[in-house]
Amino acid sequence: METLTRKHYPLGAKRPDLLRTPSGKSYDELTLDAALSGQIKASDLRISSETLQMHAQICDSLGKVQQAKNFRRAAELIRIADSRILEIYNALRPRRSTKEELLTIADELETQYQALENAALVREAADVYEKRKLLRREEE
Repeated sequence: METLTRKHYPLGAKRPDLLRTPSGKSYDELTLDAALSGQIKASDLRISSETLQMHAQICDSLGKVQQAKNFRRAAELIRIADSRILEIYNALRPRRSTKEELLTIADELETQYQALENAALVREAADVYEKRKLLRREEE
């Protein structure tokens, strides 16, 4: 696949042929008639991991490194249940977790979901929280 750049944005207008729903439907199949006839489910309206990766490529081409990382982390999170993401989000709040708990989450993200970017972010948070004394202490 070609490398996507600014000229391909917005994808829905300039490269709809590349877009697929998580269930594999093409962008052109997402019509009001299809929705009214029940051919489109709510899960078809979610963004796919591949689409998020394409947006990351476009950001890379524009030098928007942080935004590209955000899209890549979001692409990884597609594989994780919403309820687990919420648990991890709460664990990342200051003084909610010990360093060991955060490192366990990072290992889970890496080994169960192959979410390497998110695992690195959680490990970085564990180190920063330790330095800033934002970790939950065992006796709390």
